[in-house]
Amino acid sequence: MKRKALLATVVGVATATTLALQTPPANAAPPGAAPQQQQTARAGDPASLAAQVADKAISSQLDKLTRGPDEAYSRVAVTPGAADMYYVAYERTYKGLPVVGGDAVVVTDAAGNVRDTAAASGPSPSDVPTRATVSAERATEVARTKLSRVDDTAAPRLVVLAWGEKPRLTWDAMVSGISEGKPSIQHVFVDARTGEIADSYDLVRAGTGNGYYYGQVTIGTSGSGSSYSMTDTSRPGIQCGGQNGSAYTGTDDAWGNASGTNLETACVDALYSVQREWDMLRDWLGRSGINGSGRGFPARVGLADVNAYWNGSYTNFGHSQDNARQATPIDVVAHEFGHAIFQTTPGGAGSGNENGGINEGTGDIFGALTEAYAANPNDPADYLVGEEVDLVGDGPIRNMYNPSALGDPNCYSSSIPSTEVHAAAGPLNHWFYLLAEGNNPGGGKPSSPICSGGPSSVTGVGIQNAGKIYMGALARKTSSWRYTNIRAASVAAAIELFGANSAQCNTTKAAWSAVSVAAASGEPACGTSTSDFSISLSPTSGSAAPGGQATATVGTQTTSGSAQTVSLSASGLPSGTTASFSPSSVTSGSSSTLTLSVGSSTAAGTYSITVTGTGSTTHTATYSLTVSSTPPTRDFSISLSPTSGTVQAGSAATSTVGTATTAGTAQTVNLSASGLPTGATASFNPASVTSGSSSTLTISTAPTTPAGSYTVTVTGTGVTATHTATYALTVQSTSGGRTFTNDTNYSITDFNNTQSSITSTATGTATSPVRISITISHTCAEDLDIWVRGPSGTWYAVDRYGGTTCTQYGTRTFTVPVSQQAAGTWVLDIEDVYAGDTGFLDSWSITV
Repeated sequence: MKRKALLATVVGVATATTLALQTPPANAAPPGAAPQQQQTARAGDPASLAAQVADKAISSQLDKLTRGPDEAYSRVAVTPGAADMYYVAYERTYKGLPVVGGDAVVVTDAAGNVRDTAAASGPSPSDVPTRATVSAERATEVARTKLSRVDDTAAPRLVVLAWGEKPRLTWDAMVSGISEGKPSIQHVFVDARTGEIADSYDLVRAGTGNGYYYGQVTIGTSGSGSSYSMTDTSRPGIQCGGQNGSAYTGTDDAWGNASGTNLETACVDALYSVQREWDMLRDWLGRSGINGSGRGFPARVGLADVNAYWNGSYTNFGHSQDNARQATPIDVVAHEFGHAIFQTTPGGAGSGNENGGINEGTGDIFGALTEAYAANPNDPADYLVGEEVDLVGDGPIRNMYNPSALGDPNCYSSSIPSTEVHAAAGPLNHWFYLLAEGNNPGGGKPSSPICSGGPSSVTGVGIQNAGKIYMGALARKTSSWRYTNIRAASVAAAIELFGANSAQCNTTKAAWSAVSVAAASGEPACGTSTSDFSISLSPTSGSAAPGGQATATVGTQTTSGSAQTVSLSASGLPSGTTASFSPSSVTSGSSSTLTLSVGSSTAAGTYSITVTGTGSTTHTATYSLTVSSTPPTRDFSISLSPTSGTVQAGSAATSTVGTATTAGTAQTVNLSASGLPTGATASFNPASVTSGSSSTLTISTAPTTPAGSYTVTVTGTGVTATHTATYALTVQSTSGGRTFTNDTNYSITDFNNTQSSITSTATGTATSPVRISITISHTCAEDLDIWVRGPSGTWYAVDRYGGTTCTQYGTRTFTVPVSQQAAGTWVLDIEDVYAGDTGFLDSWSITV
């Protein structure tokens, strides 16, 4: 266990005291580990194996994981699920910039088989410019227009937005305040070339609820003697208090007075409800905590509004219109924390009304699941939303078994993408009821209509099984999710959980047809053979001159059922190049050798070759072939390390310029730089080198250098050739704001911890997630375990160690959910967990 992992100490409950430990997230073994250590990691930690297998699938561009030549995937999470499944989430970059709408998921099992892949369906960036002509300050000004009152802003980040008809370079600016009289925290994507708003989404998800008071209940709190707190240390991150964000405290472990207007009583209801949701996720769905990694989020009560919401960092609960009750019963609380589950499953919150409707329906589903799990006689499970709190005096606000009874659509139609988000949840809520209970369940449960064209009847599989299927679907979520994607994901989840021949598979499909969501192309059929395989390449790229050859091993695995014959073929070959396989077909579990023979007339260039394996199903992997021109008799190469850096205006960035003799004898290489921002200069020490030697590049910015992202081209001019390398320079404004930087170098040594601190003077609560940018010179990023400590002393994971190959660290940017005040000292801790590679922390910054 990491020394920084949070430990529960004393957990006070009304009936007993318990002790629990938080299990840190699993990570793959460091790539430098000895073979015996790697074997131990694989045998004892299936999550590590899942990470390694998924990384290999990403490298092979398996099935849906194809990417362009300027794109890369980085692993962000490994989440265990039911039935020993693991869901490995990735984010994509384009020329080093994050791609919003470029996320992906690889599903593996505990045996190390790839079971499924999912990727956001947006177009792949191609020739998207990476230099902004609109400043970050202007982007913030534009983003502020989304709100009627702006309370806070965060420094924008430059991203490629892949939502919409074509990818665009945009600033992702976050603004918080009031919109249409309601709290709002919006991500606003401002076109970095035109200054127009390209898209936006609101982290605040408003909702209302059900239930009321639960009488004398046992809740998890903390403390001893005469000092107690409504903080549940057995469920890290869970606490409840007022609008200032602090948990309520007391001199004893007795809370509330059963009054509908008492806020401490409201926290009793809120804690009781979220603790039941936490337990339901663990016991029914195999999920660890609200966020999937053993943590939750705080709750606040006393909101001066007839409402409740999730704002991306915490839940907030108001009161009924007559001010007689607080909106903190089970299905309200579980609904709002359901938004947190949606946000912390792959793909995040997403954009658009249809995606927003799915988000709202997800909240209702987790409310229904938690209500059923709690089985509290004061609030029986009923698939109604908001009937007991009676928020505005009209009874429930949503009906899951018959949404149209309250004016929401029962069935999917082409109007859903333009329907208000709470109403757009109707088809998802209706589907979940049909899946869980059926259309005519009996036993006092209400009947449910079936949409035109649907099956004559649907027989339910039970609410726990329905919850498992939906959780399995959520684990495949991407940021571009729509109803057709949920159907495909839930069918895949039903098959992996219960088998293709199961009633659960058939019912999942029937329930979707019953709400008019049609099957997508390629959806697997229920009742058919479940034999399947996967395919991979090693290596995934290579080069050859005309007349030469490149080879790769084509690996296959039996992922389910029995082994089968897989026929191999290749497409996308450049003119004059042929592909052969030895053997041309294999039994899944065996391998073949791919040989690419480059013809003498094949033009120089880089080509993506698709290797296809055809059996009972078809799977693909991608090989990148670079065909060089006739090899020169004398040549060199040039490289940069790191290839990117972030500085405040007036500061300097450095990089090592490496050269190598690639053909013939060494030669003199003269160095120069272009593409510098206004006021910036570049110097080399020395200014010329003999190929095989290195130089230090220093880019010095002026206090007046405009903030923004710049591509600096370093050119090496030799006797026989000229080569270039690029450096991605980000300049931050010095005009205050909420971004703080430490540029001091700190050594990173084997098996030791390196710490660097930043003092923030920003006011109020830190905007969650905080954005952290780190520049490190280290040849094995996968050996580094990085955490950040907030001013309150709480540690948060930033970048966990693990991987299958060593890569240069360079500059990497992370978003980390926190619950902290902004002002005070933030500490970055870097632990080098393995021997053989050392380096230094060059700089880091945090936006709070």
